[in-house]
Amino acid sequence: MKTVQMTLDEELVRQVDEAAERLGTTRSAFARSALRRALEAIRIEAMETEHRRGYEQNPVRPGEFEDWEAEQVWPD
Repeated sequence: MKTVQMTLDEELVRQVDEAAERLGTTRSAFARSALRRALEAIRIEAMETEHRRGYEQNPVRPGEFEDWEAEQVWPD
């Protein structure tokens, strides 16, 4: 691991320390986990944007998925 120095306001540090204590972890472990979650959220948002852009450029045509509609019905 690499040690990095960050500048955070005192209130944020207090909140992080409280959360880390409640979770039984360290400030560093809490920060690593939060950063990983933030990076994953950014990755997912980028994929959703790309997916949305694809449908904007190539919208679904009427009837394009009609063949599959019967497959979506759950039998009684």
